[in-house]
Amino acid sequence: MANFFHRYANPARFLRLASAVEPWLKWGTLVLLAAGLYAGLVGSPADYQQGDSVRIMYIHVPSAWMALFCYSALAGASAVALIWKHPLADLAGRATAPVGACFTVLALVTGSLWGKPMWGTWWVWDARLTSVLVLLFLYLGYIALVHAFDDPGRGARAAAILALVGFVNVPVIKFSVDWWNTLHQPASVLKMSGPAIHASMLAPLLLMALAFTGLYLWLLAVRIRSEFLAGRLRANRHRQAGG
Repeated sequence: MANFFHRYANPARFLRLASAVEPWLKWGTLVLLAAGLYAGLVGSPADYQQGDSVRIMYIHVPSAWMALFCYSALAGASAVALIWKHPLADLAGRATAPVGACFTVLALVTGSLWGKPMWGTWWVWDARLTSVLVLLFLYLGYIALVHAFDDPGRGARAAAILALVGFVNVPVIKFSVDWWNTLHQPASVLKMSGPAIHASMLAPLLLMALAFTGLYLWLLAVRIRSEFLAGRLRANRHRQAGG
C-alpha cells in the first residue's frame, strides 16, 4: 500500500489512472449488481425455515462485509497518511469514510428488517449489533474530526488517529459471535472447513459481495478525483485573491 501511495501521490498521474479505470468499474459494478440481485431475489431458493425473508441476506451480509472492509481501508490509509504524509492517503481516507458509513447503515437497517421476523424484535443489544453500531459512530467521528478544525492538517491528523485507535473494533465485530453468546449465527462462508451454505445461495451472495466491492472502488475513484479537482479550484481562487 505504501508503494502505491508513493507512486500515485502525484495528482496528474492519479487523475489519469482514475479516468482510465472509472468506466470499467462503473459498468462492471452495474453488471455484477444486476446479476447478483436477480440471482438472489429471483433465482435462489427460499430457506426451509426462514422462507423468503432470507433474501435480505443478499443485501445485509455484503453490506456488513463492506462496512468492515472500508474501515480496514480507512485505517490503512490513515496509517500511510500519518507515517509518510502523502496527500493521496488522506484523500483516500476522506473518500472512504462516507461510503463505509453508508454500508454500515445499510447493514444495520437490513439487519433490523431481517431480525424482526426471525427474532421477534427490531434490535437487541448483543455483542455484534452493538459493535457494528460503534463502528458507525467511529465513521461519523472521523468525518466530524476532518471538518472540526480551521487547519485542515490538524483535522486530518486527528481523524487518522481516531481511525487507527478504532480499528480494534474490527476484530471485535468479526469474532464477537465466537467470544460471546449472541443471536447471530457463527461464520458460514469464511470457514477453515469450507462454506456451510448451499451453492445456490452462496453464488448470489458472492456476486453481491463483488458488486459492492466494485461500487466502493468506483465511488472511491470518483470521490478522490473530485477532491483533487476541488483542491485545484481552491488553490486557483487563493492565487486570484492574493493577486
